[in-house]
Amino acid sequence: MAEQEKKQKGLGNLYKASSRAMTRREWRGFKDTFYDFGRWLKAYGFMAVKLGGHPILLIKAMLRYRWMISYLTAGNMIDRHTIGYRGKELRYIHEELYSLVRNATLNVRKIILMDKNLRPKSKKAAKLRSNCLMFDEMSPKNLMWGFPTLDWMDIAMMTIGMPGEVDQQANIYYIDRIEEFGMAADVCPLPAAECGCAVSDDFPILGTAYITSSMPCDGSIGQTTFMGRYMRKRNIPVYQITPPQRFNEPEVQKFAVENLKGAIKFIEDHYHVKWDWNAFWENAKKYNASTQAIIDKWDINCTDYPQVCGGALSLTREYEFQGAGCMDPFLHETQLRTTKMAVKGYEEDKKKGVKNYRHRAIVWACPAHYYTNFTYWADKTWGVKCLVDMECMLSYHMYHIGDEHQAMIDLAKSYERMMMRSHTNGGYTNSLDELWKMVKKFNADIVIMYDHVSCKNVGCLHGLYEDQAREHGVHMVWVPHDLMDPRTVSRVAMRDAFNKYMTNVFREEPLDPTFVDYEDPLTW
Repeated sequence: MAEQEKKQKGLGNLYKASSRAMTRREWRGFKDTFYDFGRWLKAYGFMAVKLGGHPILLIKAMLRYRWMISYLTAGNMIDRHTIGYRGKELRYIHEELYSLVRNATLNVRKIILMDKNLRPKSKKAAKLRSNCLMFDEMSPKNLMWGFPTLDWMDIAMMTIGMPGEVDQQANIYYIDRIEEFGMAADVCPLPAAECGCAVSDDFPILGTAYITSSMPCDGSIGQTTFMGRYMRKRNIPVYQITPPQRFNEPEVQKFAVENLKGAIKFIEDHYHVKWDWNAFWENAKKYNASTQAIIDKWDINCTDYPQVCGGALSLTREYEFQGAGCMDPFLHETQLRTTKMAVKGYEEDKKKGVKNYRHRAIVWACPAHYYTNFTYWADKTWGVKCLVDMECMLSYHMYHIGDEHQAMIDLAKSYERMMMRSHTNGGYTNSLDELWKMVKKFNADIVIMYDHVSCKNVGCLHGLYEDQAREHGVHMVWVPHDLMDPRTVSRVAMRDAFNKYMTNVFREEPLDPTFVDYEDPLTW
């Protein structure tokens, strides 16, 4: 541990309160600095190649959509997540995050080429839109496995979800807009920001039909209503997927399957295409392989020698499933490749007996979108290694290849166990009881409990979590946040809550004193 502590001193000095970017690039030794900067150039190089061929459309998009600017800060997001890391851990993070940058870049390119707001008179763009289906952020895209001839786009993910994780300031304007419109200030900022984006007319129009879903809370009902009106005013038909709340009960699966069959018929009727089981099986096989890869990573992290941890582990799974529908070949290959890297890293660490952490932690409840690298900060400041994140533990069941009846049930389960639903719906057992199973499985001594101040689903279980944590002898560190709005609880306040626990309860000294308390209110 002494060697690791020596290497990471002074990380807090990379930040300055009055600056949006870091004060300088981190020196990691020649080999790792050369690699790190090369990967930084690779990310921006890919963006330049894919977007640089359409400079007028790109500028027009930036002038039309305020969220588009946030994508330019992708390099800073990568820097935040890699700060303090060397060797194989640095490479895990770069591999995972680059796949997200690549996928987002291709989607931005699709937006500037197809969007009706940017190209209202283009016949080529209109033809592309006529073959494209739009999705809500909380609607998995697995339905598209059976429609290989159709294009699709998650418009909410590209306008609200991902920009908010790249740039902490990205969603503030939309939250204020919808509150000025009349929405209560205690509504979860995610559906609020999406509603604000709708009333600001800042959603791109990329298709001729729209699929939405019932998200896990009351605020999401309002979002569904706003988006339904937004689309229908533009003569775009809407189909709402409504996964059952009590999805653990086998009786509800019949309704769930019928609801998805209705969605399939809606797509078939609107686009004049037919469901293709052969294409579905091929994509289901990719999903199964990718899911097995993430499970293998989790199994490695259950050992004394965890490998792929923190934000890169969770973000890649979230966006691979929720955003890309496990259909992005590069994301798929990255998942398989990093699993092989993790196996090799595990074998090396086991042989050497290397344990580079003080505490083993898992993250539970909904994390802050504006602070996706919090777990990496906890690792480099206090030696707390985050082994798994609740939000990446979604839809990790396998599809039954060749069984059409069971595959429809499997498809329904994917929608029932999507992000923000898998542990907050279906009864408290999915949130409360599941936590202690995971604590035991991962041999964790700390639960980083994200206390989303606007989330009523998890808030009602606060006392039960506290009581059972004491019964299980587990340290539960409550870290407040407000999901998309850093003004309610800042990054500094989140760190302060964790610092107080580590100092006053564990009585420990930080690995890097400069990284304990620093100001980053303006940084992306």
